[in-house]
Amino acid sequence: MEKNVPQLTVSGFIATLNQTLEYAYPSVEVEGEVASFKVNQDKYVFFDIKDAGGSVNCFMTVWQLRVPIEDGMKVIVTATPKLTPWGKFSLTVRAVRPSGEGSLKKSFELLRAKLDKEGLFAVERKRPLPPLPHRIAVISSVQAAGYADFIKILDDRWGGLDIEVASVQVQGAAAPDQMIQALKHFNAGEILPEVIVIIRGGGSADDLSAFNDELLVREIAASRVPTLVGVGHEVDVSLADMVADVRAATPSNAAQILVPDRQEVIRGVRRQVNALLPRIEQVIDAGRQNIQYQLADVLRAIERQHDRNSNQLAGVRRVLAELDPRKVLQRGYAIIRGEVAAGQQIEIEKSDIVITAEVVDVRQK
Repeated sequence: MEKNVPQLTVSGFIATLNQTLEYAYPSVEVEGEVASFKVNQDKYVFFDIKDAGGSVNCFMTVWQLRVPIEDGMKVIVTATPKLTPWGKFSLTVRAVRPSGEGSLKKSFELLRAKLDKEGLFAVERKRPLPPLPHRIAVISSVQAAGYADFIKILDDRWGGLDIEVASVQVQGAAAPDQMIQALKHFNAGEILPEVIVIIRGGGSADDLSAFNDELLVREIAASRVPTLVGVGHEVDVSLADMVADVRAATPSNAAQILVPDRQEVIRGVRRQVNALLPRIEQVIDAGRQNIQYQLADVLRAIERQHDRNSNQLAGVRRVLAELDPRKVLQRGYAIIRGEVAAGQQIEIEKSDIVITAEVVDVRQK
């Protein structure tokens, strides 16, 4: 036997080899084509990744598979190399992402069809954004040009807004989970924002693939707060765009959708005021004329009542005048005062004299 050659048991050899692999390659990324893809018990995923020169077995759990894959797709797996207790070499996969435009598109279409069947993109589940939100939550990378454009346009158009920002990665393997945590944070507060905005500037299809992550898309759909997503350029469409309550073509467009232009609002108000002034003047003129008509009617009514009262007063005066005792005396009548009885003195008043006389006799007619 050769000296210094270790003698190991099978299990010891496997353990030693795995320890060596873990030390040398704690994590590797391997690119290749998917083959023999299958899911067992809705829990475990098995597939091979191959190229023209070889093939490697891969294993992962269903919950780690964040994007759909199928045979023939080109992918990059992030994994740990491992020798199984049965002596079979495999990759224990932690994450998979499509590689190349064709695979990215295929994965996108598979997941889009799945989520569409569940109704996540249905128009009736989408909510309108508030007309002028004052509390805005933003999920983006604060170092990105898209974020700077968004903030500048937002300030130029309105300003004075309460903006809370969660700075996250917007591309790469860690990006979906960071955006998910930010969404959970904004939805868990006692005072909720009025809208959550997720923005990222342009990039390649691979750069934007984080926004096609299934768990991220589901988290956007589950948000208690209305969502606005503006990712990439106008031609770029992600599943995050499709599930959001409102889609913006770009981060700049997201700012334009979110708040009105203050100067345009001022101009619009002025136009409305100028359009209303003639109508207001017409209403005032019509009201003034109506009041004048009513006042004239009241004055005529008062005059008519005054005439009626004057006529009634004149009639009363004529009656009183006819009943004046002095007129009766002028017609030859007299007024007798005193007790009219035999032997009593009485006073007889004529129109021009007063007579004192003694009653000699009184008899009935």
